[in-house]
Amino acid sequence: MSQHLLLPLVILVIGPDPGTFQDSAFSPSQEEPEDLDCGRPEPSARIMGGSDAQPGTWPWQVSLHHWGGHVCGGSLIAPSWVLSAAHCFVSNGTLEPASEWSVLLGVHSQDEPQDGAHVREVAAILVPDNYTRVELGSDVALLRLASPARLGPTVRPVCLPRASHRFTHGTSCWATGAGDVLEADPLPRPWVLQEVELRLLGEAACQCLYSRPGPFNLTFQLLPGMLCAGYPEGRKDTCQGDSGGPLVCEEGGRWFQAGITSFGFGCGRRNRPGVFTAVAPHEAWIRTQVMGSVPGPVFPTQPLELQSGPREPMEENCTVALPECGKAPRPGAWPWEAQVMVPGSKPCHGALVSESWVLAPASCFLDRISSDGPPRDLNAWRVLLPSRPRAERVARLVPHENASWDDASDLALLQLRVPVNLSAALRPVCLPYLEHYFLPGSRCRLARWGRGEPASGPSALLEAELLSGWWCHCLYGHQGETVPPQGGGGGGPLLGERREAGRCWNDSRWSLLCREEGTWFLAGIRDFSSGCLRPRAFSPLQTHGPWISHVTRGAYLEDQLVWDWGLEGGETEIQTCPPHTEHGACGLRQKAAQMEHLWPWLAEVHVAGDHVCTGILVAPGWVLAATHCVLRLGSTTVPYIEVYLGRAGANPLPQSHQVSRLVNSIRLPRHLGHGPPLALLELSSRVEPSPSSLPVCLHPGGIPPGASCWVLGWKDPQDRVPMAAAVSILTPRLCGCLYQGILPPGTLCVLYSEGQEDSCEVTSAPPLLCQTEGGSWVLMGMAIRGSRELFAAISPEEAWISQTVGEAHFLPPSGPPYWSPEGSNLCPLGMAGASGPPRAALLLLLLTPLIQG
Repeated sequence: MSQHLLLPLVILVIGPDPGTFQDSAFSPSQEEPEDLDCGRPEPSARIMGGSDAQPGTWPWQVSLHHWGGHVCGGSLIAPSWVLSAAHCFVSNGTLEPASEWSVLLGVHSQDEPQDGAHVREVAAILVPDNYTRVELGSDVALLRLASPARLGPTVRPVCLPRASHRFTHGTSCWATGAGDVLEADPLPRPWVLQEVELRLLGEAACQCLYSRPGPFNLTFQLLPGMLCAGYPEGRKDTCQGDSGGPLVCEEGGRWFQAGITSFGFGCGRRNRPGVFTAVAPHEAWIRTQVMGSVPGPVFPTQPLELQSGPREPMEENCTVALPECGKAPRPGAWPWEAQVMVPGSKPCHGALVSESWVLAPASCFLDRISSDGPPRDLNAWRVLLPSRPRAERVARLVPHENASWDDASDLALLQLRVPVNLSAALRPVCLPYLEHYFLPGSRCRLARWGRGEPASGPSALLEAELLSGWWCHCLYGHQGETVPPQGGGGGGPLLGERREAGRCWNDSRWSLLCREEGTWFLAGIRDFSSGCLRPRAFSPLQTHGPWISHVTRGAYLEDQLVWDWGLEGGETEIQTCPPHTEHGACGLRQKAAQMEHLWPWLAEVHVAGDHVCTGILVAPGWVLAATHCVLRLGSTTVPYIEVYLGRAGANPLPQSHQVSRLVNSIRLPRHLGHGPPLALLELSSRVEPSPSSLPVCLHPGGIPPGASCWVLGWKDPQDRVPMAAAVSILTPRLCGCLYQGILPPGTLCVLYSEGQEDSCEVTSAPPLLCQTEGGSWVLMGMAIRGSRELFAAISPEEAWISQTVGEAHFLPPSGPPYWSPEGSNLCPLGMAGASGPPRAALLLLLLTPLIQG
């Protein structure tokens, strides 16, 4: 019974018919002695630490059944009275009827009756008037039985402490119950009563632990009348279904009930001890409720030698437990790395998850697994672990029940014949709980997983950036698909890898390790070998945490350590996927607040250390820029050019993944002769798609219908923080009227929204972008030298771009061509031949159809 679920600890465990335990031998004529003894069980040995209790060890423990199923625990304090927790009986502020409840006494196993076991109906349920919610205290209840319990070797009352009773901090006490043995893992049949030894914590020590953000990023303020018991390192605790059961401490040969199991944050989690209702402060209330009962509860005097026990100092050092898993001396030197050696097969790479268990892909062993039993040659299997002088033998193989048909469940656990001693050189990896949410933008690493050839280079260089669920779904999904809600432990994480020299190791399989505050978690398994052109996809491990815990009973699941989700928690405003091209997704931009200045296709093009131009990523290995900005007039020599993506100015953007590449060559369209406006820059290596670096879309048919358009550039060429100025694209007729006789073919003209004319400087040749109705961003043009309003259009160069790049993301054509013949060549009065938009013409422009941004 190691572990506690979040707030009220109530669970339904179906047991046998209460009638099985009816006491036919009891008759009202039987009387109990007036001098009732308490807290003295029959002599019996105990198994320590979350194990089966021996029959008769805890004769006051009872099981409370609601409509025939175990829900909570309780303790017998007198023949007609049981002590439990109020939250077991109060639902939505209403006390449940006593007639729906029954009490099983003397029960060691709920699967079959034992000698002395019997059932009593409940006549009344009493809770304090000030009880409202479990976390506000006074979580105590009294149950009056319809007829007295029959006392005997397995049914005896526990002693209750007086209000003056002081339990010494650090005392080892015992909690008992029939609740879950792990979070969401019910006690298996035959439902034998469990016992666990817990240490009493002082108020200051317990409050210190609960003042640190822990599971669910919560802190908690302890209230008077609450008692803590457990260990900073966790792993031993009460859990859901143990509520109302006793926490007892032995003093002077008697067992006193110090606390009532109340609630916890998870079960057995680090720095989150269980919270109990202290019994001593409720002496007066208990005496008042049971007044007139003979015999009643016994409140023995505390032994003199313990009445003045040591008190906890007001200020004590806070001993906070640190994670015992996931520590590595450096990336790539993984102390949990395991190789499973099976005769006649290549080594299978996995990870040590506890002192006794290794996790690995089940696909490594499917040819050895059968329904008849364990593999016949299991005695010959070996496991190689770091710093171990000899290989470990395997005692047991447990494949996941869905391993043979579900790729996301391709898991198996191997139990070592002899547990290993952990050290700095040999320690388990941390595993995530179900609600763990790995933050998009997290820096992760890839580690060997399963079979496959080793990487051609140090594996420590295999870095990865974690993408959000929206990116994952839209990069791999389909046009117009609805994106599932983002949440902890949801869909499979997707990665944009960062690899030295642009290598791609498709012959290897990997697991995903992500670090939080210096601790490494096994976040994902079994990448889908999607190739170099797309991020690798992994199955999340969170969903398998309960199965791993259930099998191992000791794997190191660790709480989330980083909770900076931001205001939007990684969500985006877009909830459907924009259109895809034949080369995949393009023009996706995340809308989270922390990504405000991140435009994943916007590149800084540093030319020969002299000046910086704006560039746009149009394919994994190509950037488009204005020719006049990257080449000097009349020069045929390619200058030294560096390209940066995923940053604003000299600093990387928050949660961005900065990428830099050299330019190998510059390609110009030959059909335009000298001085073409557009140039393609060939990068030294490809750029993997990610939220920080993703190609923009291109549109072959002019202006997408219903698009909103913007000029994207820098307000200051030194700071280079991206700025977007809203514009409207003029019709070709108006454009020709304003600039008659001086415009080359395929030029776009824009009109800025009021007050935004000076938003972007022009020396870097900013781009013109439009966002389609479907959500994709499309590149329309690059600024012509020295102009804010004129742009060299992209669509007339579709053939040249497609032939040169090969992977340009052109959307399917939509809408009428932009340069269609128009019915009239007449220009509004005062506009013809102007060198720029005259002020007198602005009113006319407002009355003329525009391609509105």
